[in-house]
Amino acid sequence: MNEAVVLKSYQKGIEIRLNPDVSFDEILNELSWKFSQSKAFFGTSRVAISLEGRKLSSREEIQILDTINQSSDVKVVCIVGKDQETDKIFMKALKQMERHLVGGDEGQFYRGSLKNHERLETETSIIILGDVHPGCTVVSTRDILILGGLYGTAYAGGSGEEGHYIVALEMEPESLTIGDFKYQTKNLRKRRLIQPKVQPKIAYVKNKRIVFEPLTKELLDTF
Repeated sequence: MNEAVVLKSYQKGIEIRLNPDVSFDEILNELSWKFSQSKAFFGTSRVAISLEGRKLSSREEIQILDTINQSSDVKVVCIVGKDQETDKIFMKALKQMERHLVGGDEGQFYRGSLKNHERLETETSIIILGDVHPGCTVVSTRDILILGGLYGTAYAGGSGEEGHYIVALEMEPESLTIGDFKYQTKNLRKRRLIQPKVQPKIAYVKNKRIVFEPLTKELLDTF
C-alpha cells in the first residue's frame, strides 16, 4: 500500500509528497505522526516546504502548516511553488525580513489567516503565513510580509521611520497605509472568493505616494 505522506529533506527545505488517492484526514494523520517521529531530526530549524502530488486549497495548506506546527518544532517560513524564479525572489524577501526577526523580540510569525474582521497589531515586523481577508486588518510599526493574499487592510511603518514596505503573494487590498501615506482602492466591493495566488508584489512609498510593483531582486536591494 502506498504511503499517504512521503517526506524528503534537502538543504533548508522539506519536500512533502502527498498521495492523491487517500482522504485529506489520512494525510493530516500521517503527517502528524511522521513529524512527531522526526522531531529530533528536524529540530527547531526554519525551512521552506514544497507540497507535491495533489492539488490543495488555501485552507488545506493552512491545515498542513498547523499540523506541522503542532507535531514538531519546525518553523515553516515559506511554501515553495513551481515557479523557481518567483520562489528565489520571495525567499530573498524572507531573508531580509528575518534580519528583523532575530532574537524573537524584534519580530514575529503569525500562522493562519485573518478572518471575520480580525485585527492583528504588533510593535515589530511580521510574517503572516496565510491570507488577510476582506474586513480584516494587520498593523505593524515596521514591515509586513504576507505568504498569501492581502485582501483587507494593512498599515506598515507606524514607527514613523522611512523605508518600510508591505509584500504579499497577491496584492488586492481594501486600503493600505505606509507611514504617513495612504492608499484606498477604488473598488470597494468585498471579494467573496479568494482567487489563486499570482505574482508577488511590494507596496512602498515613492515620491510621496504608495506605489505597487512586482517583487524583484533589484527592487529588494534598495531597501
